[in-house]
This record gives sequence, structure tokens and C-alpha cells, in this order.
Amino acid sequence: MSTKITPATLQRMKQRGEKIAALTAYDYPMAKLLDECGVPLLLVGDSLGMVVLGYPNTTLVSMAEMEHHTRAAARAKTNALLGADLPFHSYETSDQAVANARRLIAAGAEYVKAEGGRDILPQIRAIVAAGVPFIGHLGMLPQHVLEEGGKYRIKGRDDVGHAKLLADAAALAEAGAFAVVLELVVPFVAQEITAQFPFATIGIGSGRHCDGQILVTPDLLGTYPWFTPKFVQPKLQAAVQMRTAVQEWRAAL
Repeated sequence: MSTKITPATLQRMKQRGEKIAALTAYDYPMAKLLDECGVPLLLVGDSLGMVVLGYPNTTLVSMAEMEHHTRAAARAKTNALLGADLPFHSYETSDQAVANARRLIAAGAEYVKAEGGRDILPQIRAIVAAGVPFIGHLGMLPQHVLEEGGKYRIKGRDDVGHAKLLADAAALAEAGAFAVVLELVVPFVAQEITAQFPFATIGIGSGRHCDGQILVTPDLLGTYPWFTPKFVQPKLQAAVQMRTAVQEWRAAL
């Protein structure tokens, strides 16, 4: 990439049918490396709770932790569009959502992402009205996994779930989201949302017909070998190579 990526860039990519690659970055070197690879969309995801901080899920991630990692990634000064997740319980009201969105922007984020549709519509409207670019997140919502018994369930399998996803997508479009992550959504529903709404859809475990795809970078590179989602096919087994390198170094001492 030679020019700065903006939300408008992603809209043009959708219109051209050009696939949008998105990955997570939690620190300076990874953000810089992924930017050098030409990845246009980066996210300081609250998935850092598991793959960096050792939490059992995303619900324990704090605003302070999100700010810390956002500052680190933002120091890479990427051409990629770099954003951050609003963590669990950080957008319960419109005022809180705007205040915390501004904290992430001050830390270096260029957009914020939050989970939900019509249930957080006032918060989304307030964030966008405050001038903060917004990405939505529909389907399986990791911040609500405990409410679903700790299981990550595919969404949109029945008529009720299908209708809910379409209604939530319409709300996000009306509120001004420039992109929406679709996580573990039945592929034909993800395809329908992609075709029907103007925002760019970024899929994860939702089939091939979204405008783009996002992965947790440690899943792609194999640096978190203790758990890999079923829908991920790692392109590298870096943990194996790291172990070998350390063992060879120790043996040579």
C-alpha cells in the first residue's frame, strides 16, 4: 500500500468486488509487519484477552488494556486503517460509548468496533454523530458467550435468526456503520447481507461471499497452538518453529 486506507477506500473496494483482507494486531511489530504485507484493515481486537493476556474469553478485557495495546499498534503509523474494539461493558449507554470511543481514538485508533445491532443502536448513532468511524459486529458475539453457556454458536440457521440478522444489519446501515464483521453466520445469510447493504462485510467463519475476511493473526500463523477455531486453516506453524529454535539454542549453550 502506498496511500492511506480510509473507510471510503473500503467502500470503493466493495464496489469493485476487490476482497478486503483484515487481521488483528496487538502491538507495534505485528502492526508494522502486517502493514508491510499490504493488509488494508487492522483491528486491535479484544481477542487479545485470550491470545495475549491469557484470559478465558473476551469479557475480562478492560478499557485500560485496550488503550495500552492500541497505543502500541498505532506507533507503527500504518497505511492500513487501524481500529480497536470497545470492550465488554464499555458501551452500556450512549454517553459511555462516546467517551470510550474517544479514548480509543486518542490512543491512536481510526475507527471503533462494537458488538450488536438494534440493541445498541442509540450507542452506535451517538458514536457516529461524534465523528468516530464505526464498524459493527453481528452473528456470534464473543462478548456474550457466557450468556450462551460458553458455546460459540452459528447464527442464522432458522427463520427467526435469519430475520434478526437482516433487521440488525438494516439498523447498522441506517446508523452509518461503514463495515460490519459477520462472525459464524450461515453463509447464505452472510451472502444476502453482503448483497443487500452498502457497508462492507468482513466475514469470519461465515463463508466466502463476504466483501472481506478477518482472522485472529495468531490463528493464521500458528503462534497460539493451544486452540485453533474449526474454520481456520493456519498458513504457518510458527509455534513449532519457535520451539525448535529455542531447543536448538539451549542445546548449543
